[in-house]
Order: sequence, then structure tokens, then C-alpha cells
Amino acid sequence: MARQTTVAATLPMRPLVVVLLTTTIWLMFALAALAQDATIRSHGISTFGDLKYGPDFAHLDYVNPDAPKGGEISIWASGGFDSYNAYTIKGRAAALSTSPLESLLTGTSDEIGSAYGLLAEGMEYPASRDWVIFALHSEARFSDGSPLTAEDVLFSYELLRDKGLSSFRGVITQMIASAEVIDPLHIKFTFTPDYPRRDVIQAAGSLPVFSKAEFLASGRDIEETSDVPYLGSGPYVFDSADEGRRVVWRRNPDYWGQDLPINIGRNNFDRIRIEYFADYEAAFEGFKAGAYTFRSEASSLIWATRYDFPALTNGWVIKTELPNGNISSGQAFVLNLRREKFQDPRVREAIGLMFNFEWSNESLFYGLYARTTSFWDNSELAASGTPTPEELALLEPLADQLPPGVLSDPAVMPATSGATQLDRANMRSAAALLDEAGWVVGSDGIRRNAKGEKLVVEFLNDSQSFDRVINPYVENLRALGVDAVHSRVDDAQMTSRERSHDFDIITGQLGQDYIPGSGLQQYFGSASTDDAFNLMGLQNSAVDVLIGHIEAAKTRAEMTVAVHALDRVLRAIRFWVPQWYKDVYTVAYFDMYEHPETLPPYSSGELDFWWVNAEKVEKLTAAGAF
Repeated sequence: MARQTTVAATLPMRPLVVVLLTTTIWLMFALAALAQDATIRSHGISTFGDLKYGPDFAHLDYVNPDAPKGGEISIWASGGFDSYNAYTIKGRAAALSTSPLESLLTGTSDEIGSAYGLLAEGMEYPASRDWVIFALHSEARFSDGSPLTAEDVLFSYELLRDKGLSSFRGVITQMIASAEVIDPLHIKFTFTPDYPRRDVIQAAGSLPVFSKAEFLASGRDIEETSDVPYLGSGPYVFDSADEGRRVVWRRNPDYWGQDLPINIGRNNFDRIRIEYFADYEAAFEGFKAGAYTFRSEASSLIWATRYDFPALTNGWVIKTELPNGNISSGQAFVLNLRREKFQDPRVREAIGLMFNFEWSNESLFYGLYARTTSFWDNSELAASGTPTPEELALLEPLADQLPPGVLSDPAVMPATSGATQLDRANMRSAAALLDEAGWVVGSDGIRRNAKGEKLVVEFLNDSQSFDRVINPYVENLRALGVDAVHSRVDDAQMTSRERSHDFDIITGQLGQDYIPGSGLQQYFGSASTDDAFNLMGLQNSAVDVLIGHIEAAKTRAEMTVAVHALDRVLRAIRFWVPQWYKDVYTVAYFDMYEHPETLPPYSSGELDFWWVNAEKVEKLTAAGAF
């Protein structure tokens, strides 16, 4: 029997294969498009890894959900205040002036890089993080009862973008391409193409939200000082003030968000009072007398020798150490690179050699401190040893912009000194550096340059307790031939001169975050030299590139490598003389407060989740403790 054939059977095979392949390719593109268009809906967001708390969490692990509400906690602040606007360089804002304001997202004290909804009940964004839509709580209200809407969020973003602090404006402009109100409860932020996506949603969600209606009705100007506190949506509102000597914030009993899981067990005090004192010594005496009730002690001398006053010996005050898992504050003497004399790295290195931390720690601090060596001390982000191959991959393309030794030497460490105040070996090294830099000793023992100008170095200081640290440092520098002086100024002068960059050396805090991002531009970026954060006026193109690598890192491992590279470059520039830190909180407080048995690693939390024991207050009052 003859084999029958059909038209289909006689068609060549190649076209059929092409059809199938073409169909498959189009299907793949369609699936990819669907995946791209698919959005993530969540109650929170994490930079790396998973969120600790799921969508149905009842409360944070480190709070007491049954903590009673009531009572007062009081702390101290230095100097005074003349404004309630913390978003301008003009004036000095009262402590906690930003406390009435909330943001769309908020972090926790037991996670790094996570943010959860606060004003926002949730968010929607693509895997690419090219944009985000925040959904606001419909119950969100300002403290005057008016609703908080997406219009307020948009107004706040545009206000900070156009009139906020210069470094803040720069970051916002680079990061956010646009913001648009979708409806009263939804706002969309679209991020700038090619801007690193790692932290953009958290950054947009962290912007404070002002009341548009109150701003417009009052004629506020965010660039000017203000004697009227902000209207906000937060748990605390302004209560009272006493001519720059005291400010009190009270808990709003009608706070809209008090029952949110993120807030359970928190915001427990009815009042938070801040007492102002002229200096550190006066503040300590005020604490002894019961003028305020909680003190975080920064003076090792006072901590070691002067906690023997009646309130403590009577058992009214508790003195204790609490665990502190935070990166160190990066406290240091900061050199103003805007000064011509500090342009030469040899001068900066010489000045650093003359600070004797070891003698200071034993003679002044009772051995309580460790030397700060990194901008990320007390964490795995601090650079150590010589650069790894991964670090070199980032550093070698920048070789012609780097300080000598960065590519080959161990990360710069501050010089160690001997047991006497003036370390002769370090002084000889410092003298050689200054000689090379053209600052030679004259007949009067003072170093001058070829123009005959003295090498004058002024330490600007507004803290009486720091006198005993700075004065020996000044003596060491004068022995080297540097015309060093210590200028003690009041708080207002300090603020004015710091903001106008009118200083040689001041004490600042340059410590950074566990997940550093756009904030690095404010502290170290070349575009921020006119701002308050970049104290030293650093302008370095290699630093700018490395900050970009950190912002663009997609994994924790990539970020860690980039931070190590940046840390070793910053340390090699030597614009700071690192001071010290300790890995515990040293606190004292009247025995009327309680806290959860296990504290979170990243906050002592006294204003956040501690509470008052009313019975203890009665006993202390009856005993005449205050």
C-alpha cells in the first residue's frame, strides 16, 4: 500500500523551528516584562536581608508592652536656645525641637538597615526600586486634629528640596526625580535614573512631614529662626519654656498613632523636661541637687571620683553601665582644611603626633577609654591591615588621587605615646615633618614659614571639662615651636564660628552608620564643604568616587569592601586627631525609672521605652530627694 502524504507532512522543518523559537523568545520577554512590572507590597523594607518583624507583629521585642504611662523624665543640655527650628543654620534650636514631627518610615533599635511604616501603613515598589508608593494611615492626624495627607508629604519634600540645609538639598535633588500625589492617602516618589537604589526608599521615607496648612497660615520660613514650635503629628507636643533655660515637651493623650504595633510600650513619659546649664560642671552640680533626673556621664574624671554625693550614698540615685553596641561617635580634634596652613599633610601629621592619648587616658580618664582609630570603630566596617585584593580593585584606579601609602601600607593608626605628657620620640618625628614643610624654628622658638608667618594653631572650645584635655596638648605643641592657643568661648560664639568655618581646630564627631549611604556626602563629599556636617571642608575626588561605590553596593559584602577602602583613605588624609570612645553607656538616674531587662544593642532608650515607677517617685519625694 502506497504511503499517503499530507500538505503538512510535506512542509520543510526549518520554518516550524523558527516559529517555535520566536514564540519562546516572545514569551520570555513577556514574562520578564511581567516580572519587571510586578510590585512588592510590604509593611517595611530592609537594605540587606529580611525584616525581623513580620506584618502582624504585636510590638517590638525590646519594649515592655504593659509599661505604664505617666510621670516625667528630665535631662540636661548646654548653653541655651533661641529658636524651635532645627532645619536652619540660623540660631540655636531647643533640644528635641524635631520631636513633634514624624516621617513615613521609622527604624528600630535592634536592627540595622530596616525601616517600618509609621505615617505610612505600607508601601509598594518594584524590585528595581525605581519608584515607591507610600500608603498613609487614614487615621494620621496633626496634634491640632487636622488630617495628615499626601499633600503634606509632598509639601514637606518640596520645602526641604528647595529651602533645606544645602547638603540636604543636594542629596534630595540627586536622589529623587519627582514626587506626585496620587490621592489623599497615596504619594509616589520616582527616583533619579542611575542613582544607587539601595537606600532610596528608606531615605524618602525618612523625610519629616510638616503641616502645609500651618506653614502657609503662619508664614513660616524654614530658613529662618522661629519662636513657635512646629505643629507635628508625633507623640509629643510643646508644653512650655523658660527664656532659653528650660523647655518641656508633653505627651499628646490624643496621639493618633499610640496603638500602632511600632509604638506599643514606647513614649511612656507624660513630660520630657530639658534643663539648660552654662557648662558641664554646673550641669553636674544641678544633677546632684535633683534639678534633673537622668544623666549620661561623659566625663571619666567625674565618673571615677565624684559620684559620692548624698543622693547616691542615700540610695536615691543609681549609677550603672549599660551595654552599647553602637559604632563609636568618631570624636576627634578636627582640622579645618580651609586654612592654608593645613593644606600640607605633613603639618597635619605633625599636629596629630603631639596628642598623647595614652598619658591622657591614664592621667585624666582613669583608663576608661579606648583610642578611636576609625570612622567605624566598634564594628566590622573599620579597615585594618593592608588593602585586600577587593579593596585594591576600587583603590588602584584612583592611585594618582590617593595619599601616599594607601595602596601598600596598613591602614593609618594614630601614633602611640609614652607615659609622660610629652613624648620626645614623637616630637622629633613631628619636628622633622614641619622642617620639611618649611616651618622652621626661629630665634624666639616659634616656627615660621618663608614669608615669616608664625604657625599659629587655635583650639576653639566651649566646654570647661575639656580644658584639662586641650591644655596639655597645647603645651606639647608649644614645645614643638607651634604657637598654639586655647580659646574658650561661650556656646553662642562656638555655634557662630563653627557655622562660619572660623576656626583652626574644634572637637567634632565624625562617626558613621552601620549602613552608610547618602549621609557620607554630607560629612565628606566635595559638594558639602559649605555645610555644617563637613567640618573639615574636605574636597577629594577619590573620596567622592568611593562614596559612590558605597551608595551603589548591592550586597553587604560589596558595601563592606567599599567602606574599608573609604575608611583607609579618610584616615590617610589626616584631617582629624582621633580622641576616644567606650563601648558602654555610663549613666546615673534617680531611682524612679525602670526599663526592660534586656536592652536593644543600638540604643539605651531612656527617652523612648523606659517608664516611671510611681511608687518609687512617692518614696523619693517623701525622702526629700528633690
